[in-house]
Amino acid sequence: MIVKDEFLSRLRKIFDLNLYEVRVWTALLSRGVSTAGELSNISDVPRSRTYDILETLEKKGFIVMKLGKPIKFVALKPEEVIERVKKNLISDANEKSKRLEKLKGEDILDELNSLFTQGVKFVEPADLSGSVKGRQNVYNHLDMMVREAEKTITIVTTAMGLNRKLEALMPGLEKAKKRGVKIRIAAPVDDTNKEVANDLSKVAEVKNMPKIRARFAIVDSEQLLFMVLDDEKVHPNYDVAVWLSTDFFAEAMEQLFEAAWKSFKSI
Repeated sequence: MIVKDEFLSRLRKIFDLNLYEVRVWTALLSRGVSTAGELSNISDVPRSRTYDILETLEKKGFIVMKLGKPIKFVALKPEEVIERVKKNLISDANEKSKRLEKLKGEDILDELNSLFTQGVKFVEPADLSGSVKGRQNVYNHLDMMVREAEKTITIVTTAMGLNRKLEALMPGLEKAKKRGVKIRIAAPVDDTNKEVANDLSKVAEVKNMPKIRARFAIVDSEQLLFMVLDDEKVHPNYDVAVWLSTDFFAEAMEQLFEAAWKSFKSI
């Protein structure tokens, strides 16, 4: 069986499989029905690993084991596999979400918070910094900052970034506004994001910033998150942000932004 490495790599990312799993699965797809031994030969996967891999694929909903001897395995239609994998992912995510939500009322969370509080005491303020890789992780970190905000939230972003902010941050921004947090957002506003800007204006003061390209956020003049790459040129998986917890630098950035903010036009 000859399958291009590029195709196998795409399947691995889409279906979250390892190399042996995707080799055995595609080998079975090419045969329809086959034994573990045959699949081992076709896929170049060690026979000692093939049975475990087939068992895993069966649990994940990719294949079905045929009754009888010798034991054979049946490939499912790719459309059916997609539906099964999707249902399994949703079910697994819901189960994990319930498990994590349940932790909020248990002693283990108190113990974790105690460990964190003790650890932070030994951390120098300058050490409270780090890099955040991947756009989803960047937004997760930004959402955390928004949820912890007590006084102010300042966000500067691009036209495309404004569209993403609505989906990623709106629930947190709504809660922040109810807490009395002052929220300001500046971005280029055009036909591609005018509607989003209007939606965000319900929870924040939004101004059009047509000539400045920047991506950063400041919370409570204490924390700063700035993205170092152009979102028009970088793939979301390779986006990078730098997080700093320093009131000295954050206040300086806020003061510089304050001067520019006055020159922007409200939408």
